[in-house]
Amino acid sequence: MSDDLIVPTLIMLRGLVARARSGLSRRTNGVGAEDGASTLEMVIITLGLIAVATILVAAITVAVTRRANQIK
Repeated sequence: MSDDLIVPTLIMLRGLVARARSGLSRRTNGVGAEDGASTLEMVIITLGLIAVATILVAAITVAVTRRANQIK
């Protein structure tokens, strides 16, 4: 795979992990009156998962196309 695809993916995943860790630490330390995940957090997580799935599909498509072109 190309570094042009891997580097942005890793940056995005690190951002999502940092967001999840900060939310988890806030909930476990008792900071804030809210229990559970808010709607905004769920939307962010959902959009992140959709973005990761899109990048994986693009990476697989590029790999299959490259391999098919090598076979021809």
